[in-house]
Amino acid sequence: MEQILQYFPKLSDNQRSQFAALMELYRDWNAKINVISRKDIDNLYEHHVLHSLAIAKFSGFQPGTEILDFGTGGGFPGIPLAIMFPECRFKLIDGTGKKILVATEVAKAIGLQNVVAEHLRGEDEKGKFDFVVSRAVMPLPDLMKIVRKNISKKQRNAMMNGVICLKGGNVEGEIHQYRNIAEVADISQWFHEEWFREKNVIYVPV
Repeated sequence: MEQILQYFPKLSDNQRSQFAALMELYRDWNAKINVISRKDIDNLYEHHVLHSLAIAKFSGFQPGTEILDFGTGGGFPGIPLAIMFPECRFKLIDGTGKKILVATEVAKAIGLQNVVAEHLRGEDEKGKFDFVVSRAVMPLPDLMKIVRKNISKKQRNAMMNGVICLKGGNVEGEIHQYRNIAEVADISQWFHEEWFREKNVIYVPV
């Protein structure tokens, strides 16, 4: 939790309490439904919450922005981003019902009013959103094929609507066909822990 406050010192009291509640909630749910590697649960704030919030360092979102979290698993990056941007609306989808149950219950437990979670494959999502976010769900070209239909034409933000995803390692191959429009940001410019080396935010306008 200290890491969150170190990098985001201007959180409201409500946001602080919501972030602080996540460890106990995810520990409890993870014992029943494995959404985070059992070896990794102690690193929840660094490897999952803070990693998700790299998107908040990359870009702010205007109030009213609609965001789809594709392949959310237990709620990442959607739940940390929904805490950070309470005036935006988030839809979290995943093809595994048990994971959506965890995301739903965690959001409910911390009083998030701006999150809807649904057991749904990305191919079946019909809604329109300003941005689609995801965390290493599938290769970028495959993701783009599925979610292009979900990007709204209406612009609310200074940054053009599109896809923002979190990826590790060498991403040259994945962004090759988008190299003229994609933006790649190194997460270690914001977060100094060793774990964030070679981790990136990739943005592709649509």
